[in-house]
Amino acid sequence: MSNRKARLGFIGAGWWATANHMPILQQRDDVEFVAVCRLGKHELQQVQDRFKIPNGTENAADLVNYAGLDGVVISSPHTLHYEHARLALERGLHVLCEKPMCTRGEHARELVRLARQNGLHLVVPYGWHYKPFIQQAKKWIDDGALGFVQFVMCHMASPIRTLLQGGRFLAGSADATSGQAGDVMFEPEPATWADPKVAGGGYGHAQLSHITGLLFWLTGLMPESVYAMMQAPSASVDVYDALSVRFVGGTIGTVSGAGTVPPVGPGQYQVEIRLFGTEGMLLLDCERPRAELRTNAGRFECLEPPVADATYTCDGPPNSFVDLILGKTQVNHAPGEVALRSVLLLDAAYRSAASGNSEAI
Repeated sequence: MSNRKARLGFIGAGWWATANHMPILQQRDDVEFVAVCRLGKHELQQVQDRFKIPNGTENAADLVNYAGLDGVVISSPHTLHYEHARLALERGLHVLCEKPMCTRGEHARELVRLARQNGLHLVVPYGWHYKPFIQQAKKWIDDGALGFVQFVMCHMASPIRTLLQGGRFLAGSADATSGQAGDVMFEPEPATWADPKVAGGGYGHAQLSHITGLLFWLTGLMPESVYAMMQAPSASVDVYDALSVRFVGGTIGTVSGAGTVPPVGPGQYQVEIRLFGTEGMLLLDCERPRAELRTNAGRFECLEPPVADATYTCDGPPNSFVDLILGKTQVNHAPGEVALRSVLLLDAAYRSAASGNSEAI
């Protein structure tokens, strides 16, 4: 049995990287942490001490040049993803890049091209893709149960109003973004969510990137044009999003989002996709977990997993990233090609909201 380890570097080590990716990967005996990059010498040393990382730097270009690296995990602010992922891919390193993969369509195309050209794995951590009931839904679609998809409806809502409005948001509190695997080391930095120069956008980039990634992975659709309306009450970035989308091939649909779910009670995260095709329809609900298939020929199947089995987690992507690097799997459930389509959609949506017109991809 091989004793080879995946040697990893980290660019960006704030709340999410230290509360999810690093704790998950630290548990594996086939992973070695080589280096970490983040701003702030004191905070950098804290991360190195906590996760026993021998090398630290505040310069991403320095990190990708550490000897022996296999891959890099990128959890920097949205608008820096392209720069950091490009550095790693050009250096010949596999990349796990947080969503949104980047904020501009041409940048997303370039990252996918670099990964393909250099024979590298490019993974975007879409945690939903690894849930068994969602994978079953994809199998139904791949097997042709819906026929040609003609109409799609996607909706996501979550309790992140405080973050989008620039307030402090306690990651360990009841109203925090869900899914982290470890303890909170750093609270989310407000600017990375609420400052358009850092975040690139609001709810679209922060959350709709989740559900649009899921949509494109399930269906293989390609966006063609978008008409978008966005509102930003008491915020500098969008809190509400309403998108009308035309896809290549004639499919149409809607994508909507709201960042203002009150952080009380169950069901704080609404994630729902409905697909209507020539042969049937699919309902996928991650709040009251259900995958339901209905066909024109009379077929009806419904999966209703326990809530605990459907609650969002993001352990699948980092574990899969290591397995891909080490050759333990060849299947990438969250590839850059899927993330590219999400970036193209959201890029056009933000342009549309600014222009007041439908915008082509």
